[in-house]
Amino acid sequence: MESEEREKRIEGLKECCSNMLRLMGEDVEREGLVKTPERVARAILDTTAGYNEDPEAILRGAMFKEDYSQMVIVKDIDFYSLCEHHILPFFGKVHVAYIPNGYITGLSKIARVVEVFSRRLQVQERLTLQIKECIQKTLNPLGVMVVVEAQHLCMQMRGVKKQNSVTTTSDFCGAFNQAKTREEFMNLLRNR
Repeated sequence: MESEEREKRIEGLKECCSNMLRLMGEDVEREGLVKTPERVARAILDTTAGYNEDPEAILRGAMFKEDYSQMVIVKDIDFYSLCEHHILPFFGKVHVAYIPNGYITGLSKIARVVEVFSRRLQVQERLTLQIKECIQKTLNPLGVMVVVEAQHLCMQMRGVKKQNSVTTTSDFCGAFNQAKTREEFMNLLRNR
């Protein structure tokens, strides 16, 4: 994002944050809050930076022709995202498997794809789907499977206040439509 555009966004977000603090009954001139609007504005731009990146381009930037056709798994990819319903964090681990079909990608690129999609306002179900679809569309593998395990602060801090709840989502296509292939992936995940 251009620095002029970024500064414009920061100023707008600072104003919104100041208004929100006032509406909460806070004194925005109080010593501890004077710099809070700017900190919040910069934090929001950082945690939503995924809108400015192209995850398909990330994968294409490290695609290599390779005859390997067995499962490739990248597991325990940490992620942090913001729930689009409450703008509260949800976080956890993403596990990705794909079966190459002539091309592989740099392993760190899988983690970068997770990062791009998680740095947007999200719901866990869409995050899972977007990661799978991006890998499928870009690499055209024989199959892709994505499992996301997350804790949601919107469930832990407010509402039902269930501190130890974990939400798991999965999506798959291609060779992973076969129960045996999915089972192999899940067994490899359990062997952490």
